[in-house]
Amino acid sequence: MRLKDKVAIITGAARGIGAAFAIGFAKEGAKVVIGDIRDGGKTLTAIEKAGGKAFYLKADVTKQDECNALAKAAVDQFGSIDILVNNAGVLVTIKPFWEVTTEEWMQVMATNTLGPFHCTKAVFPYMKNKGGRIINIASATIFEGVPGLPHYISSKGAVMAFTRGMARDLGDYNINVNSIAPGFTHSEGGDEFDRDKKFPSVPLDELQLPMRCIKRPTYPEDLVGTAIYLASDDSKLITGQLIVHDGGLSLH
Repeated sequence: MRLKDKVAIITGAARGIGAAFAIGFAKEGAKVVIGDIRDGGKTLTAIEKAGGKAFYLKADVTKQDECNALAKAAVDQFGSIDILVNNAGVLVTIKPFWEVTTEEWMQVMATNTLGPFHCTKAVFPYMKNKGGRIINIASATIFEGVPGLPHYISSKGAVMAFTRGMARDLGDYNINVNSIAPGFTHSEGGDEFDRDKKFPSVPLDELQLPMRCIKRPTYPEDLVGTAIYLASDDSKLITGQLIVHDGGLSLH
């Protein structure tokens, strides 16, 4: 129970990687706040059936007032905020950069870069006097250079830079800020990207797996242990770091 009685806000936790984090954190004793624009009822039910404590609040991370409301609800319900996982993210299109519109670019940036900024601002007043853990979800694509994702890759590169900047800004408040960079992960969101099995010309696993050191697919549950480690006292002096979780693909 490494997270016993800790309060964790996890954005984008209605499905996929975020849901796996929420369920995994609850199993480690955390009280979980599920923030998502989608219905988080499925994740909430899974946690409660396992005997955990959680609640869901609809929240759009592109809007500062909704992030503030999420943080306030966490404190009102559970008394504090100890952990924030900035997991919410989007990829609206897969196409060459010359076909990406300004609107598509800005839509990706709004969720993937403004979201972590808004949520971090929202939780800071509650963390600054007692410390905390912030975990940002980046992407191994920033090292792999996957074609067709210029807006997504740029946004996730910004997440890595944001992590390093926040580690400096928040260190004096005993707030650790780190990132996880998953490779392609089989989840509802990830499989939507590759639903036609041509990403952009061959199935993504067919493209990636031969280049991995560990040649098997990644699933959301594979990432949970890393997130728990970064959220727990096991990582007290680790901050400003990016853990790449892609089976060794980015070594090539």
